[in-house]
Amino acid sequence: MSTRSAFPHKPAEAGPLLDRRNFLWESGGGLGGIALAAMLGGETAAAEDGKPSAHGGLHHAPKAKRVVQLFMSGAASHLDMYDYKPELIKHHGKKSDFGEHVEAFQNGLGPWMKSPFEFKRYGRCGKHLSDIVAPLGEVADEMAFIHNLVGKTGVHSQATYLQATGFQRPGFPGMGSWVSYGLGAINEDLPSFVVLPDHRGYGSNGPKNWGSAFLPADTQGTEIFPQRENPINDIAAKAGFISGAGNRAGLELINKLNRAYQGRRPGDSRLDSRIRSYELAARMQLSAPEALDLSKEPKEMLELYGLHKARKKYPAEINVDEEIEYFGRKCLVARRLLERGVRFVQIWSGNDNSFPRRNWDSHEDIPRDHPPLSLGMATGAAALIKDLRQRGLLDDTIILWTTEFGRMPSTQGSKGRDHNPYVFSNWLCGGGIKGGVSHGPSDQWGYKPLDRANPTQVYDIHATILHLLGIDHERLTVRHNGIDRRLTDVHGHVIRDILA
Repeated sequence: MSTRSAFPHKPAEAGPLLDRRNFLWESGGGLGGIALAAMLGGETAAAEDGKPSAHGGLHHAPKAKRVVQLFMSGAASHLDMYDYKPELIKHHGKKSDFGEHVEAFQNGLGPWMKSPFEFKRYGRCGKHLSDIVAPLGEVADEMAFIHNLVGKTGVHSQATYLQATGFQRPGFPGMGSWVSYGLGAINEDLPSFVVLPDHRGYGSNGPKNWGSAFLPADTQGTEIFPQRENPINDIAAKAGFISGAGNRAGLELINKLNRAYQGRRPGDSRLDSRIRSYELAARMQLSAPEALDLSKEPKEMLELYGLHKARKKYPAEINVDEEIEYFGRKCLVARRLLERGVRFVQIWSGNDNSFPRRNWDSHEDIPRDHPPLSLGMATGAAALIKDLRQRGLLDDTIILWTTEFGRMPSTQGSKGRDHNPYVFSNWLCGGGIKGGVSHGPSDQWGYKPLDRANPTQVYDIHATILHLLGIDHERLTVRHNGIDRRLTDVHGHVIRDILA
């Protein structure tokens, strides 16, 4: 692999160069000056002319510095949560007529199906939300909804890759890796990119969604399972005979051997990334347990996130209390990580193709599956927004809610909905986002965008987030296998209508 920096000149010197500085410049660092600026506190990053820039090496002044991505694995139904369709109410039970040939994923072209849930208006903006996401009504004026998002496939794995990495196939870095790579870490004692998977298991593709691919290994997502006794695998020695001093001595010896090996292979970034990962793991042994300890959170904060009703055991069937606790716990942990300097947190809801359903893939029974998942998500997400706001962190934190595609406006069986990659919804809030707005309506059925010639794509979402972080998405590039790769591939534009 070879890399190309977006900035052609090295920064003005500010004292002796550190090894990490040399590594960043010599290995390219894709955004070169930006990553280095983050490491040095933004004091010496280079602009195009080699002089310190006005924005610490960023392409323009940022509105945000951190991101939370809420990912609903299995394809949440926009029609039953955010995208109110009176025409479906009017024509409920009638034969569906799409006016064109439709490629169904399974057998989902039954009669028109209204949402089984009631919609009400919330906030000054009057946003229609269903009763299964009612907790979000309290923060509706801070949210920007996008209702004309289109995908490229109705296959879970490929569609998930597209939303997570910008590509439909494996081998590309996740969005969190790109952000970590471009901006660097805020807190050197914690990972820049943290992933909180569903407590039941991984969504489609598993860790490949947050892998670093051809970016440095230390930019990949670090998995944390807050509900487990040991949230981070192997963070602490299990053997009783290993002391703290002995563990430190062992790590020092390993680092010494690795550095000696590295010295004989200059220019190989892989080992340096691995060394930095080990060094981070050692620092995390002290910092991570404190960040994940919720015992000192006040009672009112636990109640806000729905954790005051936590049980040791839940029913076997999907239920509201379990979903509220587990999603709320991840959201509270996310806030604690964000305020301690984690750059990008990804929260997952739903595991891959489980039966009975423990994900959003409601082919069989929307009324059974969606309410627990939706209320759990909405309770935790609303709490996170309110919590960040009262701490002064929402102004520079972006929250993105997404899923791999939507669901059909027609029935599958009697109560389910088939896959709909032709249109679905996202929402954003926080740093630099205009609240209380809806962008790009879907058509009367919620089947395709109303304006089919001008849909929103995932590349536009990614471009907008990078823009708010101070990055031009067309200039965040890494040369890999002879191609200048970027998160947005060769697409994408900033969605100006939702910017504050």
